[in-house]
Amino acid sequence: MKLVIYVMTQTKILEEFLSELNANGVKGATIINATGMARTLAKSDDMHMFGSLKYLFENQRQESNVILMALPDEKVKTVYKVIDTVCGNLQGPDSGIAFTVPIEDTVGFKL
Repeated sequence: MKLVIYVMTQTKILEEFLSELNANGVKGATIINATGMARTLAKSDDMHMFGSLKYLFENQRQESNVILMALPDEKVKTVYKVIDTVCGNLQGPDSGIAFTVPIEDTVGFKL
């Protein structure tokens, strides 16, 4: 089993992404609203070395969605395919990130 972690920067397409996951047999995910470290530090007037970051974040997205999915190994490629189809290539700047970590043991997980 794997835990797929996808940090989605394009929060407006969350519903479309979840619908496409569902259509491809991925039936469960947990969504967490998140804010990045640089954005948080840029808000602090005490962080002089990060003060110039405020300019970079003017009128930019405020939050991301962290989507967690515990899946059998064979479903990971399906999730990556859906990410590429709905959200686009993750190689560009500010496009998000997806990765997996192994799950050694679970309690309460239903396939």
